Amino acid sequence: MSRFILRRLLQAIPTLFGITLISYGIMLAAPGGPVAALTFSPRFSPQERAAVAERLGVNDPFHVQYLRWLIGDDWMTFCETDRDGVETCERGERKGILRGDFGVSFTANRSALEVIVEKIPATLELAVIAFIIGLTGGLLIGTLAAVNQGGWFDQITRVLTVLFSAIPTFWLGLVLLLIFGTWLGWLPMGNRYPLTLMGDYTLLDRLKHLVLPVFVLATGDLTLYSRFMRASVLDALSQDYIRTARAKGLASRTVWFRHALRNALVPIATIVGPAIPGLIGGSLIVEQIFSWPGVGRLAFTAVGQQDYPVVMAAVLIGGITTIIGYLLADVFVALVDPRIRLS
Repeated sequence: MSRFILRRLLQAIPTLFGITLISYGIMLAAPGGPVAALTFSPRFSPQERAAVAERLGVNDPFHVQYLRWLIGDDWMTFCETDRDGVETCERGERKGILRGDFGVSFTANRSALEVIVEKIPATLELAVIAFIIGLTGGLLIGTLAAVNQGGWFDQITRVLTVLFSAIPTFWLGLVLLLIFGTWLGWLPMGNRYPLTLMGDYTLLDRLKHLVLPVFVLATGDLTLYSRFMRASVLDALSQDYIRTARAKGLASRTVWFRHALRNALVPIATIVGPAIPGLIGGSLIVEQIFSWPGVGRLAFTAVGQQDYPVVMAAVLIGGITTIIGYLLADVFVALVDPRIRLS
């Protein structure tokens, strides 16, 4: 198992470099730029805009900008000429991402990694709770629907899973805000904390702010896992070993949960890992709708401002999360199914 994990991690290295290379190229090819975002006011003269572009280094060729972000700029020499014609040169001091520096945010004027890390707890809070609810709820609903195939519970859940699968996330979030936030006034309209001048809030206030974004984010996993689990349990219940277990006189509950459930979890384990980065990506829309101060909302704002260091930090974190998710899927399959041997 350890050799397998090490091999997969080594294979992920060129994948990450490919992701960063393509992402950086797409950002540079986008219209506008960080200079336009920072100097949108008409008070800035063309000379001042040129000075900002020179300071940010956005006029350099693509490979120079990419290498500066990747390995730092201490290999580059920057020269300036003052009004008297005296030229002063100095070498760069940034380390680059390979040496622990995600660069300086153009808008926040501080480390992009520091800006991202501040938002990670909010995103993890939202994604982890939604993942737990979606996984446990989906497995339970799918199992009960399979063992009661054709019954009223099976029919209702099948209709609801199709319905929620067809509803776009942004539309569902807006409708729930309209109903429970505006019309009924039961739940807050957004944000992570109550907006009070004193900053006092209780656990109940936190839970109220979590209800709508967690529900919207969890519906995708809930419908996905329930459909997969239902099909997987139905397939397991049709196997010979289930008929043998019933012929021995075992209770139905024992047959369902001890014999059928474990084998039905094998295909589920293959989608649990990839669903983890899907939650992070899905949180971008949910955080924007509910004004949730997480990484997704930060990345959305950074793309609009073309804040390259912050966007690249978010892309790299997303790539690492995706690779870890697929790696966890392989590990889950090996743990659930002892017949699989990974060398």
